Amino acid sequence: MNYIIPLLLSTIYLIQSVLPCNEAVCGSVVSKCLLTESCNCDFNFDNCSCCKDCLNCLGYLYTECCSCVDMCPKPNATSSPLSKKSHVEDFQESLPGLFNALTEAPDNFKRWNSTTFPIDIDITHYNNKKEIKFMIQQKNAEQSVLPSSNIYTVNCTVAFWAQCMSWTKCKSSCQSMGAESFRWFHDGCCECVGDKCINYGINESRCSNCPVSDELIVLKDNDIDEDEPDFGENDDDTEYVED
Repeated sequence: MNYIIPLLLSTIYLIQSVLPCNEAVCGSVVSKCLLTESCNCDFNFDNCSCCKDCLNCLGYLYTECCSCVDMCPKPNATSSPLSKKSHVEDFQESLPGLFNALTEAPDNFKRWNSTTFPIDIDITHYNNKKEIKFMIQQKNAEQSVLPSSNIYTVNCTVAFWAQCMSWTKCKSSCQSMGAESFRWFHDGCCECVGDKCINYGINESRCSNCPVSDELIVLKDNDIDEDEPDFGENDDDTEYVED
């Protein structure tokens, strides 16, 4: 048991030292894989005998978390500084059933993209006994108990809207989905957060069409006819007809 604490500390250091690695999404699964030594690989990609074990351990979060354990190249940190700044807010009332129904399958109109990932909740942090009782009663197929009876693993679901929107539009859009809370990024990206999430979901802008890339802006600029006069350019040539 003495090796567990140093290993957990090394996991935290590993996650924090890799900027593109998302701690909120990957913290739980990376800790598990390092504890089971599934991802303690000698990363010789010509002959990596344990790479498959690590792949299986990370599961469906492999593409999200493989860079946390150096299993894949780290993504380029090309995001705008605004994509890291955000405003968060809770709703007084939420409709978890509605939110789950809207996010359990891809949206037919591609208005948003939902993501689900496991998180560990330590119920000792809840001082209110009613909250602890609620957590235990809500244990279902999506939740599992870790060896420590105080730790519950639950699935957090968030939905990122595809298009940029204002803060007020983000708030109303997430409220209409039945979300528990929302996170609005300063680049215009809107994230709706489910009821089983902590720390307001993912602290990273991931809207598919927001912000608008510089390439699209250049393309739109090139579509403008340079021979077409600007607004008000030929006002002096306008002929006025007097009654």
